[in-house]
Amino acid sequence: MLLAFLTLLGIIAVVALVGFFMLRKGPEIVQGQADVNEYRVSSKVPGRILEYRVKEGQSVKAGDTLALLEAPDVQAKLEQARAAEAAAQAQNEKAIKGARQEQIQAAYELWQKARAGVTIAEKSYKRVKNLYDQGVMSAQKLDEVTAQRDAAIATEKAAKSQYDMAVNGAEREDKAAAAALVERAKGAVAEVQSYIAETYLIAQSDGEVSEIFPKVGELVGTGAPIMNVAMMDEMWVSFNVREDLLRGLTVGTEFEAYVPALDQNIRLKVYYMKDLGTYAAWKATKTTGQFDLKTFEVKASPLEKVEGLRPGMSVILEK
Repeated sequence: MLLAFLTLLGIIAVVALVGFFMLRKGPEIVQGQADVNEYRVSSKVPGRILEYRVKEGQSVKAGDTLALLEAPDVQAKLEQARAAEAAAQAQNEKAIKGARQEQIQAAYELWQKARAGVTIAEKSYKRVKNLYDQGVMSAQKLDEVTAQRDAAIATEKAAKSQYDMAVNGAEREDKAAAAALVERAKGAVAEVQSYIAETYLIAQSDGEVSEIFPKVGELVGTGAPIMNVAMMDEMWVSFNVREDLLRGLTVGTEFEAYVPALDQNIRLKVYYMKDLGTYAAWKATKTTGQFDLKTFEVKASPLEKVEGLRPGMSVILEK
C-alpha cells in the first residue's frame, strides 16, 4: 500500500508539473502582413483596348506606355476641331487684309461718279439761281434744283465713306473678334488633342503591374480601371493589435518582427495608429465582461529595404 501511495503521489506530481509547463501563458503572437501602395491606371475617354505593352508582374518605369486605346469618335472630333480652326483662321486673315483690290477699285469708281454728279448739280443750281435772281425762273424750280444738289452731295459723301471703309479694312473690334475666334478654335483643338493623348496610358511612377482587368478588344468607359501598378519601393506592414498589447507601440516606435517566408527578422518603425471602430472585433476581459478591449490598426514601414519582401507575406510580432 505504501508503494501504491508513493506511485500515486509521483503520478500526481508529474501531471501537475506537465500541466504547469503546458498551461503556462506564452508570448502573444500578433500577425500582420506586408502591403504596398498602388495606383489605378484609367483613361478619361471611352474606347476599346487596342494593345497592351506590359504584362502582369512586369516592372515599369515612369513614362512607359502601358496600353493603347482605340477611340475613333475622338479622332472625328479632332478633324472637326481642325476644320473649325481653319475657318476661323481664314476669317481672321480676311479681317486683317481687308477688302480685295477689285472691291476697292469699284468703291473708288462709285465715289468718282458721285463727285461728277455733285459737279453737275452745282452748275445747274447756279444757273437756276441766276435766272431766279433775274426774275425769269420760278421759286419752285429753284427748290427742285437745290434739293437735287443736296442729294448729290449726300450721295458723294456716302460713296466716299464706302471707299474709305474698303481701303481701311475691318474695324479694330472686328479684327479683335476674328482673332478671338481663332484662339477659341485653337483651344478646342488642344482639348481634343488632350483626349487623344489619353488613349496612350502612361505609367505615372515606377512600379510593378499587379493586375490587368479588361482583355484586348473590350470596351472601357470613362474612368474605368485598366490595371493596377504597385509601387514596390513604398512597402509597409499592417497589424491589428488589441489595446492590451499596445504597450510599447506608439508612433515613432522601432521594433523587430519575423517574416516566415524569408526566415529573417526585419526592423520596422510605426508611423500610423488608429482604432478600427465599432465594427471591429471586441474582446471581453472577463466572463462577466466589465469592459471590452478594442482593436487598433498599426502600420509600420521597414527601416531598410528588404529584398524579397512581397505584398501579402506574413509578418509576426511577439508581445
